[in-house]
Amino acid sequence: MKTKKLQTFFTAVLLFLNFPFFAAEVNLSLFEKAKEEGITVYWDSLSSLGILEKNGHQITFREGSELVMYDSALLTKTESPVIKNGEIFVSTSFMGTVENLFKESTEESPFKIGAILLDPGHGGKDPGASGSFTVGGKPLKVQEKDVVLSVGKILYGQLKEAYPEKRIIMTRNTDKYLTLGERTDIANGVKLKENEAVLYVSIHCNASLDKKASGYEVWYLSPGYRRTVIDKSRAEDDKTLFPILNSMMEEEYTTESILMSKFIMDGLQAQIGSVSKARGIKAEEWFVVRNSNMPAVLIEIGFVTNEKEAINLSNPEYLKKSSTGIYNGIQAFVTHFERSRGFTSTK
Repeated sequence: MKTKKLQTFFTAVLLFLNFPFFAAEVNLSLFEKAKEEGITVYWDSLSSLGILEKNGHQITFREGSELVMYDSALLTKTESPVIKNGEIFVSTSFMGTVENLFKESTEESPFKIGAILLDPGHGGKDPGASGSFTVGGKPLKVQEKDVVLSVGKILYGQLKEAYPEKRIIMTRNTDKYLTLGERTDIANGVKLKENEAVLYVSIHCNASLDKKASGYEVWYLSPGYRRTVIDKSRAEDDKTLFPILNSMMEEEYTTESILMSKFIMDGLQAQIGSVSKARGIKAEEWFVVRNSNMPAVLIEIGFVTNEKEAINLSNPEYLKKSSTGIYNGIQAFVTHFERSRGFTSTK
């Protein structure tokens, strides 16, 4: 994390710990109030994390937490949002805080996506999942490592054309074996400039003993898993603040990963939703996701063990549509990130 930004976090945390707070009645529908104020709400019920966005700025909040974060730099304490019958309710104090924060600044965001890392799973001696069928009297064998490499290459080309100024990186562009540790080392080793971030997109295929299982899904790191995302040595002299800072940063990555998952799901739905079903956004502690210190998602584009889906996954046109769906999702997230000021880099 940049020293200047870390100091901002320390100052904000200290203000938060010493800020006087008085309980208020929590009885306003957040979605209704946000609509009245022209605020966009992103909400994930699995993690109880949410983002409010307006005029290129964002406020991150969590159910049951008195802490809200404005543009990933300013912390403020207010009344905790609560869930009642599946709906989010807030207090007049919460909405007042939100309105005041959105009036704070109109400056252009300095945050950019500096690199996008594409990670086609498996490879070489590790074929991943596979399915074997007889179609029209001819044998058909579909291997995960081949499908995801094809998707990764198409996606790489699409992103290179759209973002010539960004680094688009593939962990492998041939039938090469990489350990999980090597993949995350590549991701965490990407050098970034000031106020730049890197996105990690892991591409896989699914398999099941149930031959009827089908569809695509996107995974992000489970909110129940906690990892170290900032350097302990940079917590200066007050080590008691390290757990607070680390938790804040980890939740920021989780929030951004959830948003990226939603955008990619929408992109896939638009491209292949008519022939394959959306299985939803899910949380898990995959190695490549939990060990990458950045927003990271893992995409399962289909089941190689389902005959109909395996036929699709062996069709270049279908793979291009799948890649386009992922590309559109990444592009939507990049636009969101760079318009809404992103999150604080740990580099």
